[in-house]
Amino acid sequence: MLAGEPYVADDPEIVADLDRAARLAERFNRSPADDPQGRLAALRDLLGSVGEDAQVRPPLYCDYGWQTHLGDRSFVNFNAVLLDVARITIGADVQIGPNVQLLTATHPVEAEARRAKWEAAQPITIGDNVWLGGGVIVLAGVTVGENTVVGAGAVVTRDLPPNVVAVGNPARVIRTLQ
Repeated sequence: MLAGEPYVADDPEIVADLDRAARLAERFNRSPADDPQGRLAALRDLLGSVGEDAQVRPPLYCDYGWQTHLGDRSFVNFNAVLLDVARITIGADVQIGPNVQLLTATHPVEAEARRAKWEAAQPITIGDNVWLGGGVIVLAGVTVGENTVVGAGAVVTRDLPPNVVAVGNPARVIRTLQ
C-alpha cells in the first residue's frame, strides 16, 4: 500500500490503522468548541503533522490520518474527506472550503480485480497558498501548484500549475494569476 502497489485492504495491520484513525477522528469530531487546546491535541494525534496556527473545523473524515500533513496557517472547513491511503500534503496558507474531498484511493477498472477487493493509491499534493473552493474534489495522483485557486465544485483529475484559476468538471485553467 505504502509503495503505491495494489493491495487488499483486509490485512490485519491495515484494519488496525483504520480502527485507530476512526477512534481518533471521533475524538476530534466530538471535541468541545470551548476547548481549542483539546481539539488541537486530538487533531495532532490523528494527523501525521499539523503546522503552526493550522485550523480544522469538525467534522473531518479520513482513512488513516497519519498519511495527512497540514502546513502552517492552513485552514480546513467543515466536512473535509481525506482518503489518505497515500500521502496527502497540504502546504502552508492553504484555504480548503467546506465539503472538499482529497481522494488518494484508486480501484481497478477490471471487474474481476475489483471483485477480489484489490485497490491502490497515489499521493496528492496541495501547494502553498492554494484555495480549494467548497465541494472541490481532488483525485489520486494530483498536484495543485502554489497560489492556484480551484473554483467551487470543480473535479481536479490532473495536475494544475501554479498561479492559475481552474474550474469545472474536469477542472480546466481559465485564467493565469499575476
